[in-house]
Amino acid sequence: MTARRAVLALLAAVALALEPARAQPANAPLPGFAALEAAGARIGTIRIRALEIFDTSDPAESNAIFRAANALHISTRPWLIEGALLFRTGDPVSVKRIEETERVLRATRSLFEVSIRPVAVTDGVVDVEVTTRDTWTLDPGFSATRSGGASSTSYALREYNLFGTGVGVSFGRYSNVDRSGNEFSIGGERLLGSTLSAGYTQASNSDGRRVAARLLRPFHELDARWAAGVTVSLDDRVDPVYQAGEVVARYRRQEDRVEAFGGRSEGLVNGWVRRWSAGVSMLRDGWAVEPGYVPPAVLPEDETLISPFLRLEVIEDRFVTTRNLNQMGRPEFLAMGLQSSLRIGWASQAFGSTRDALLYAASVSRGFEPAPRQTLLASAKLEGRFADGAIERQRLGGQLQYFVPHDRRWLFYVGLSADLFTSPGPLDVLMLGGDNGMRGYPLRYQSGTQRALLTVEERYFTDLYLFRLFRVGAAGFVDVGRAWGGANAGPESERWLADAGLGLRIFSVRAAFSNVLHVDLAFPLDADTGVKRVQFLVRTRTSF
Repeated sequence: MTARRAVLALLAAVALALEPARAQPANAPLPGFAALEAAGARIGTIRIRALEIFDTSDPAESNAIFRAANALHISTRPWLIEGALLFRTGDPVSVKRIEETERVLRATRSLFEVSIRPVAVTDGVVDVEVTTRDTWTLDPGFSATRSGGASSTSYALREYNLFGTGVGVSFGRYSNVDRSGNEFSIGGERLLGSTLSAGYTQASNSDGRRVAARLLRPFHELDARWAAGVTVSLDDRVDPVYQAGEVVARYRRQEDRVEAFGGRSEGLVNGWVRRWSAGVSMLRDGWAVEPGYVPPAVLPEDETLISPFLRLEVIEDRFVTTRNLNQMGRPEFLAMGLQSSLRIGWASQAFGSTRDALLYAASVSRGFEPAPRQTLLASAKLEGRFADGAIERQRLGGQLQYFVPHDRRWLFYVGLSADLFTSPGPLDVLMLGGDNGMRGYPLRYQSGTQRALLTVEERYFTDLYLFRLFRVGAAGFVDVGRAWGGANAGPESERWLADAGLGLRIFSVRAAFSNVLHVDLAFPLDADTGVKRVQFLVRTRTSF
């Protein structure tokens, strides 16, 4: 036993009192979960407190509007929260499981606050209280975004927590630069308190249709022992080809994907998780000339790839909790340990494929602490195939994110990403513009088989808490990037782009939708003729 563990055990023993048959006095301080774990305590009664959106006992939230919101809202059912807990009555106290439970609950869009604490200790048994506070989950209206000189709108009715059951349902109409359509979806994670994830989406679009469905029992926790599921996606659409932010061609794309898999794991062992999965996938890709539009110079050949596959995931259980990096006023959980995945599949004509090919995909990520209070997150992905003795359609990408807080309100951020296509298909292209990183330029302004983007921001987190609904931040930024190479690159891709600007960030902390509203003014530096000198962007994002 280490010295630290011995001290914790001693503290816990004292806290559990000299007469174990008697309950802890009501006014005595309770030991924390770490001390209880060291003393070998077990979980007793688990009490769920699912609170309403607003605390009307707080004078700042005691008004007619907030009371009406509470009255109209149906709170999350306690059994749904209980089903998400990773500990049960009788289990040994485990700080790791309690912390992971909090991460799981906080990832739920319908919950605003989560607290897990011991409330009583008797004879080595600890009673636990799990307290959650809901968000407003009904989105009844209109949304609009603008980036890269293009606008998108939607009119939809969405409920993210139907009758407090965790089921989401939505229907409405949307319109963006590519297409418009009507969409219906229903589904949820941890369906009705189980470990199942299920969903169905159907969209009838101006250029085709899209259907997606899933039924999964995922690895829902680090110590999960098995997983299985089926996913289906059928997508028929018209895709554009861009040059200098303008559509120069269009073609019809039919992309159907089906996958079924099963997986096993020994669970969390000495801080590591290894998961093996096997399954079969089907990809049917078709391209065709669309009547009434200028077609691309070359279209790929239609293909079907049916492949059994094997997947290995290796995960290190090392997470840290922080604040004011990508969110405001809410805990953020960063995966600092190794997260890796490798998938190998074999498509064969014997299985019904149009050709033989080795399909592969890999990903890896890890966090680092270069200096105290500094955070560096690194990730990389590789995907491609090997057929007819050569690599085809291989894409390699990587990203670095560096966070340096100056104090409680100020943070310096650097993001660097790069992507590369090796032996791309005729229509494999990487885009760069106002909709994906270069905020001072039109959307999809540059295209090519190589792309690099550097973003530097100085972020400011204010103490404003408007109407007890919104937190406010701001950012000054500089973007530098380029997409180039390949047959689809135009003259505008021959140079690096740069812009600078200022932005406002509005965090909707009490709603399950529209997490962060970005309002940016961006100014291109040394822009080509025809590019506006000021770009105004309004977008909704999940982070700062």
